[in-house]
Amino acid sequence: MTAKPTGRSLGPDLARGFMLLFIALANTHYFLQAGPVLGGFPRDGSGADSAVAWSLATFVDGRAFPLFGLLFGYGAARIAERQRDRGPWGVRRLLWRRSAALIVVGLTDAVLFYVGDILAAYGVLLLLGALMIRWTDRWLLVTAAFFLVIGALPDDAAGLVSATPDPAMLPVDLGVVVTERVPAALFVAVLGPLGFLCPFAVGLWAGRRRVLERPERFRGLLLTTAMIGIPVAVLGAQPFALIVSGVSDARLAGWAVALHSTTGTLGGFGYAALVALVATRLDAGGRRHRLVAAVAAAGERSMSCYLMQSVTWAVVFTPFLLDLSGRLTVAGTALLAAVTWVVTVVIADGMRRAGRRGPFETLVRRITYGDGSARGGGYREGRVGRSRASVSP
Repeated sequence: MTAKPTGRSLGPDLARGFMLLFIALANTHYFLQAGPVLGGFPRDGSGADSAVAWSLATFVDGRAFPLFGLLFGYGAARIAERQRDRGPWGVRRLLWRRSAALIVVGLTDAVLFYVGDILAAYGVLLLLGALMIRWTDRWLLVTAAFFLVIGALPDDAAGLVSATPDPAMLPVDLGVVVTERVPAALFVAVLGPLGFLCPFAVGLWAGRRRVLERPERFRGLLLTTAMIGIPVAVLGAQPFALIVSGVSDARLAGWAVALHSTTGTLGGFGYAALVALVATRLDAGGRRHRLVAAVAAAGERSMSCYLMQSVTWAVVFTPFLLDLSGRLTVAGTALLAAVTWVVTVVIADGMRRAGRRGPFETLVRRITYGDGSARGGGYREGRVGRSRASVSP
């Protein structure tokens, strides 16, 4: 029941693969339109729904996306290091090509399948990130701190309870898909990067040192980050979690949302550190358990797996398709998210055993490098050096 390592560093892939589950859990409840909704959670659910809402708000929502932002910055730093022979502008042009590919793929997904797609926002972020590659450590950390503080400011609009279905999320026909989703997708792509600048800057800083690939060297830093970041995120989530679970009212929702978001960023850092430490144990002995290899395979093909999730949400929730947004509950969408994640892990593991990259990883790699390095979309395990970290979002 073991599998040989691929030669890639396990930590980043395992973190990304596992957090794809959290991404699915964080996205699906936003489709629910059964009664008044706050923070994507219906306010009139059962006891089971309240328990699931509390769990998601405490451990998932606002915690997985910062981790992905950190890993995205980490990957950009590793690309810049491997391609330094191209010179500063050569590296920037390479990253900008990658950025363009992400924007096109992300906007296509947002219009056709899931309007909340973050790939286009990542692409816009990389447009700016390509200029940040050569910033000093001090400027990266100052930038991260600035946007962390900005995210802590309360928003009075966060206390509003919505009872009207969002036509961009749930288009009633193909005409609405175009008229509502195109401007919504552009809005997310342009403003979305602001929420990722803090973890992205920290990821650039960590990527320069290969913190997640060298957990033995940075064990103290990783332990401290996990032991502080995760508990702070859990405690900071409680005001918001108690509101969405129906225990307290929404009068202070603006402050609760701000606290939830800020501590969630620290929680994302803590999750990354914890997975890196766990990966050290799981990767010991030269062989990996098949389950570990499967989850890491999903992380290595995270873009393709993420887009598979989008197709699932479109089929299940779109009014002119299965139209289950008014029938499922918070608990039901959590189960759907978990099943969807398991299916994508199985598919990714099949690609791993067949020696093939994910199709969208192959596409973006070909556009980025333009040198035929991704020809055929496949690779043999062991060809990728151990120092190489996965960089797909």
